[in-house]
Amino acid sequence: MELWYTEKQTESYGITAKIKETYVSEQTDFQKLDMIETEEFGTMLVLDGMVMTTDKDEFVYHEMVAHPALFTHPNPESVLVVGGGDGGVIREVLKHPSVKKAVLVEIDGKVIEYSKQYLPNIAGGLDDARVEVIVNDGFMHIHDHKNTYDVIMVDSTEPVGPAVNLFTRGFYQGIYEALKEDGIFVAQTDNPWFKADLIESVNRDVKEVFPIVRVYWANVPTYPSGLWTFTMGSKKHDPLAVDESAIPELDTKYYSPRLHKAAFALPKFVENLVK
Repeated sequence: MELWYTEKQTESYGITAKIKETYVSEQTDFQKLDMIETEEFGTMLVLDGMVMTTDKDEFVYHEMVAHPALFTHPNPESVLVVGGGDGGVIREVLKHPSVKKAVLVEIDGKVIEYSKQYLPNIAGGLDDARVEVIVNDGFMHIHDHKNTYDVIMVDSTEPVGPAVNLFTRGFYQGIYEALKEDGIFVAQTDNPWFKADLIESVNRDVKEVFPIVRVYWANVPTYPSGLWTFTMGSKKHDPLAVDESAIPELDTKYYSPRLHKAAFALPKFVENLVK
């Protein structure tokens, strides 16, 4: 008998993958967590029925959350990742030698536990000496840490369940206050095919808080539509002003110095959403 996992991405559209094995299927204190082995994408972390990351395409998302912001900031030493319990963004942050401390605040400790067990290539950096892992509410952590971080990255699920508060103007204001005077923040902001209204509202809210706001995109096959956006808010530094020739080549599979500015060139229908 064949077993298939299907994510219903809208009421009338979804993606499906053939399952080889189910490792974990558990209701945590915060969400339904599944860790499955698929034939096409390898190990897959699913939260509340939504694909969070997979062995095959995880590098795209994690690299694009981390590197555009870290190469925009001239000297990122203190970095906060909200969510991201799988450890992928932390792994990419640690590729920057200027980073002295990387803090991960994940509300669901089970995500960290099972990612270390079943996604070691993604979660391996969580045990690095520069990393502090905190199991707590990222919203409250930001509220309690004013003027602390050079860069804050929000690696959240879609705005459902425990992530609802991470898509509000109040949260962005809190991030602004938790950043140092030239700080930068970045968040994943879903896809323009099915969530255009979300991209519009986030862009509007972030523009009310940060003087420099840029949207960029990447191709993530297992995310709804494959076209995924990220929103960057900056107090001083513009990612489009970065000298690409000064960006070093890192051990990456998707991000490159040549892609840094190219990712901010939006398809026209996306550009129209954020004007």
